[in-house]
Amino acid sequence: MRTRMLALGLLVALGGGLAVAHGSKVHIRGTVEKISTDSLQVRTPDGKTVELKLAASTVYVLHANEKAGVRRPGDEDRPAKGSDLAVGDLVVIHATPKGSALEADEVKFSLPPKPKS
Repeated sequence: MRTRMLALGLLVALGGGLAVAHGSKVHIRGTVEKISTDSLQVRTPDGKTVELKLAASTVYVLHANEKAGVRRPGDEDRPAKGSDLAVGDLVVIHATPKGSALEADEVKFSLPPKPKS
């Protein structure tokens, strides 16, 4: 339960569902539903599915999970690769509108909380 609350706190802290920010940039947050070589589908907290195009310039960042709001050595965000991203991961994406599509500039993700046994 504590892990779920921390994950929820992370998503709330990093921004709202689909919100315009930084001029024409768009922020998307949610859970990865589908991944292909050139696109990503994300389910937002309000239940909508958003498709984003992935480019060679897309930056991936693995977000470190904090325990009880305390950062420890090694808890820093770190660079990642697109292949590190998986269905079910929690994401916050900074994207640029390109025509009728959105192109991901940065994909910050964290692993989903592990269910307690």
